[in-house]
Amino acid sequence: MSSQPILVTGATGKTGSRIVSKLRSRGYTVRPGSRSSIIPFDWDAPETWADALSGVAAVYVCFQPDFAFPGALETLAAFAQAACEAGIARAVMLTGRGEPHALRGEAILREAGFATTILRSAWFAQNFSEGSLRDAVLDGVLALPGGDIREPIIDLDDLADVAVASLTEPGHEGQVYELTGPRLLSFAEAAEILSQASGRRVTHLPVSFDDFHAHLAKSAGEPFARTVTDIARETFDGRNAHVTGGVERALGRSPRDFADFAARAAKDGAWAALPACP
Repeated sequence: MSSQPILVTGATGKTGSRIVSKLRSRGYTVRPGSRSSIIPFDWDAPETWADALSGVAAVYVCFQPDFAFPGALETLAAFAQAACEAGIARAVMLTGRGEPHALRGEAILREAGFATTILRSAWFAQNFSEGSLRDAVLDGVLALPGGDIREPIIDLDDLADVAVASLTEPGHEGQVYELTGPRLLSFAEAAEILSQASGRRVTHLPVSFDDFHAHLAKSAGEPFARTVTDIARETFDGRNAHVTGGVERALGRSPRDFADFAARAAKDGAWAALPACP
């Protein structure tokens, strides 16, 4: 086992926090990469990169907010150059399925000169328990575009297991793992599973992309809403409506089912009612 630390960017996020925990449980030295870390890392502050990369053996690359945002690919290219200059030997990169900008980001890192593994992920199950859709589950309405499109939703514990293996074990270099759950689900079917697990009635409300955009613009601003809606239009067109064997190829086991995720999240209190304010 290398004594050099592993840098995990996005260390406080849904994927990074799991990877940090799993690496530490296996005895690896981890350098969490976030604005609040002892050695800070900030995608928007290139002056933080050199210290964060110094002396590390490998890096998990979780770019925020998305490769489709203006300037993102240029930022990634500058980071790849910094990682090369720091002598990084291995990188594991998270991207999204079916996103053209993500493919360009993958190419930048794979051509940078170090061994790279790509984790091309489906929709996260934990979006419903930790992300922006948790409140929607609590409110009982999942207002999402895409109609009856079906998605092979993945449990992030599976993704984190693949990331840890790719960061620490031989044989994953140069691989592209397209990571999905074991079956396709529509958002209506996901809502029914969430209802059964949480004890709350959750329904899917199909909305148009225009209405989705308008709602996002009110809460997050027009530039963010425009980019996220463009990504949704691309990826909710059926291109991702198939299951892959990425988890099996990387780990030698099947991925976890969405129903198992929902039952576990409910048991852990993901959708427990918040106490009333005094």
